[in-house]
Amino acid sequence: MSDTAAAGSASPAPGPGQAAVPEGLVSAVVELVNTGPVLLGAYTLAELTAVDAIVDFLEARPSDEVLAEAVRSLSARQLLVTGSAGQQVQVRGDLGIAVAFQQRARMVLDARATGTAPGEPWRTLLIPQPEDIFLVVRIDALGVHELGLFPSDKTFDDLIDWLPKGDLAEAGAHEDTTAVLSSSSRAALVTVTKYTAEGSAETAASSSDLVLARHEDQLHVYGRSPDNPATLIPRQMDGKTVRDTLTDLLS
Repeated sequence: MSDTAAAGSASPAPGPGQAAVPEGLVSAVVELVNTGPVLLGAYTLAELTAVDAIVDFLEARPSDEVLAEAVRSLSARQLLVTGSAGQQVQVRGDLGIAVAFQQRARMVLDARATGTAPGEPWRTLLIPQPEDIFLVVRIDALGVHELGLFPSDKTFDDLIDWLPKGDLAEAGAHEDTTAVLSSSSRAALVTVTKYTAEGSAETAASSSDLVLARHEDQLHVYGRSPDNPATLIPRQMDGKTVRDTLTDLLS
């Protein structure tokens, strides 16, 4: 895909592969988010990939045929139109807003859960913004990605409500981590990744994992062993809640 540009009067020229952002767009949307959530619609992975609206390292790239169909679908809905500058195209509407906010970020929280009910997302991405708001992507079993911008308090309220819950188990209460995870009624892997970007290409720089499992009404919390990252060990919470821990990972 050639460079994309959000429709409107753009601010200074973006770097290679980045979307041009209309002047005043970000500040106007941030002001709106501060009054409540701003929903940005639902899209397939191929549609998001076609306009570089999702960080590259999170998903396998769809085939060229699937991407071509996604471009046709976006064009038919007038969300993707030919621009005036050579091969450049314009990403319009709510999808253009999502592109503008995603390309500003350099960190993502990726939470995947098991034991979800029909109609629930199985995966949630939180992409923090400098203004204490989040671009949130919720992914359901059909691969539909629902996008929205939310104030930070609302974002964390929704995330904690979705993650496994229960009274914190004492570290070491169940030493058999595999048995706890396999018999848990709900479990989640939360990964916070910091990344660098060159144009529209993102590269993971560092990441931290937190594993949550609800077993017999207790919440078990694990992290990766510093000596062997492939091994999970009970995480000492030191009086902190899950919300506090996730906030620290994103700081």
